[in-house]
Amino acid sequence: MNILHVTAHLGGGVGKAHAALAAAMPLPYRQHYLLLEQPRDNRYAEAIEAAGHRVEIARELDQVAERCVDADIVQFEFWNHPRLLECLARTRFPEMRSLFWSHISGLFPPVIAPGLVAEADRFVLTTPASLELPQFRDLPQERRDRLAVISGAFGFAKPPRPPEAAPGNLCYLGTVDFIKMHPGIFAAIDALQHDEARLRLWGAYEPDGAVAQAAAAMRHPHRVMLEGMTGDPAHALSWARIFFYPLRPDHYGTGENALIEAMSLGLVPVVLANPAECAIVRQGQTGFIASSIEECSAIIDRLIDDPQLLQRVGQSAMDEIALSHAPVQAAKRFAALWEHLARLPKRAHAFTPAIGSRPIDWYRATRILPGETLVDEGEGDDRRSKGSLAHFRAAFPDPAEWDD
Repeated sequence: MNILHVTAHLGGGVGKAHAALAAAMPLPYRQHYLLLEQPRDNRYAEAIEAAGHRVEIARELDQVAERCVDADIVQFEFWNHPRLLECLARTRFPEMRSLFWSHISGLFPPVIAPGLVAEADRFVLTTPASLELPQFRDLPQERRDRLAVISGAFGFAKPPRPPEAAPGNLCYLGTVDFIKMHPGIFAAIDALQHDEARLRLWGAYEPDGAVAQAAAAMRHPHRVMLEGMTGDPAHALSWARIFFYPLRPDHYGTGENALIEAMSLGLVPVVLANPAECAIVRQGQTGFIASSIEECSAIIDRLIDDPQLLQRVGQSAMDEIALSHAPVQAAKRFAALWEHLARLPKRAHAFTPAIGSRPIDWYRATRILPGETLVDEGEGDDRRSKGSLAHFRAAFPDPAEWDD
């Protein structure tokens, strides 16, 4: 069977997930990855090629259509990337069998356009929390049968646990930016009763940015260390006993790779009560879910005071992730989906009605659901990533594409 993956790129979480899946596939599928832009980071693409699969950069949309002709199944790696939305709207697709794997939750912007879900032959989510969205919850049963949930976050296969890690060692790994991280994270560390507590934050940050300024303004700045990027997350995480991962209520995350990886190492997660995290952490059994930043501080103090509780919950987290978030399990579920979908006839698809025909339409389609109003289009956002307005404008600079 020939599986064509159409994806904007193979960086970050999507690349990491597919590199793990490619090595774990139970059957020798021919997987062809067609990238819509030049990759900035080739690590995961190289790992996929090393597993025997093909990675190619599309020169133009006609080439995407040509590759779809030969594919038994076309799997779109979906998130609000402008090049992927352009591909869906403007490619003259042949008859095909389509599967979407959504790498966004849709719980908050960026959203998942209901029309895409309706048009896809199969639609795969990365968190069960997304099933509570109206466009999924209110589907008739025959449409719900087209849905599946397969996480793209995987734990470490052989987790190291140094015995010398102190109960007061805390770690955060991920987006060190208040666009995702809760701005109260440093207030929570300041409020701890244990002065020996230390929080290491791993992830790229701006030395003069808001996060660095907030850390410097703490009452106890010695409790926090901004470490920057790491090429060895397992080593960075293994220093700690507690994974402190407070995210904004409206964050865009879904599978939460860092959370899964930390739990696979036996770290005890302390998270806020956001849907994606609540779908992963079981309260008091594999971690702790706080209703507020203030409650985070109380939970962390309790864990530092009770090493036995820390050990018990950490072991439960490690055991559960080993069972629920292994690449081989996800690979088998995709294989079963592909085998079932391959029995259906190929058909014509029309994605343009779901997302529009111009960049301004695509951006709006990822920011609001039908019946809602776009309040803030992010005119002041100068980031060129994560589907921001600036990202879309940089990809399509022609003013005519943005005229209402």
